[in-house]
Amino acid sequence: MRVATMLGRTAQNLYWLSRYVERAENMARMLEVGYRMSLTSRREGGASEHLMSMMRAAEIDEAFNATHKVADSATVSHFMLFDEENPSSVRSCLLAARTNARSVRTALTIDMWESINTAWLEFSQIKPREVTGGKLQELLQWIKQVSHQYRGALLSTILRDDGYAFSQIGNFVERADNTARILDMKYYVLLPSATLVGGDIDIQQWTLILRAASAHRSYRHVYHDRYKARNIADYLILRPEMPRSLIFCVNWINRTVDMLEQIYGGRTAGHDAVAGVAAMLEGNNMDRIFAYGLHEFLTEFIARNNRISEALSESYNFY
Repeated sequence: MRVATMLGRTAQNLYWLSRYVERAENMARMLEVGYRMSLTSRREGGASEHLMSMMRAAEIDEAFNATHKVADSATVSHFMLFDEENPSSVRSCLLAARTNARSVRTALTIDMWESINTAWLEFSQIKPREVTGGKLQELLQWIKQVSHQYRGALLSTILRDDGYAFSQIGNFVERADNTARILDMKYYVLLPSATLVGGDIDIQQWTLILRAASAHRSYRHVYHDRYKARNIADYLILRPEMPRSLIFCVNWINRTVDMLEQIYGGRTAGHDAVAGVAAMLEGNNMDRIFAYGLHEFLTEFIARNNRISEALSESYNFY
């Protein structure tokens, strides 16, 4: 393989910059679905159960339990949005994204830098105690818009070189991880037989799962049918035209590591890691996935997706 044209530290900062921006958006999506499910819960203790389920999916439940005794909308929202001790909070993600951006300022376009810098400055002015009810919903929408603005700036202005490649891989590795976690958060509602978990599932839960992936309207365009477990799982795992599906993300990662191969003149462990994830999806179908176990499939996918990040770090000298 040729000597790298980009320093490993620069590649790492661009990769993690995109991951942190995407993660901030994903935290907002996870909180939104957990919060909405808690509001629609019909049984005692159900609201807390939905919020804890959401945090378990995000793997932040242990950190939350270490400092909180009660999981209600106020404590969970603050923990996921503003808590400085939570490395996955929106505040922590935006700060980390800005720190990475400052480290590679010359590798960014003006639009990319201004997008992330402005987002951090505006977020840092928000008073957490004022974010309740409708204002919480407004903030969650704003966070998603911030992510879209940064990606729009990246896609519209950056050169299609290795900096672009590392940025794109970071974005889609993080997005794939989030979609898998959203599915796993309520995987029992996607079981082939709802009777396994106590009867029919409220239509609002189907809607909220799809809303978390911005897929509730496009789903109806594809299936022209009411919400069904098989179709929802199929849509978020195996539909290549759905921009947050697992296979869409993996296809993008695959194409982008091929771009790095062309730039650097050789394949790496990163290519093998991506191939391992792609093998889980290519030619697969929901019958085989349900037979294997949806939860088990998603757990394995998340582990293999994490391996992509590790392999890239080894291959391109991330520090």
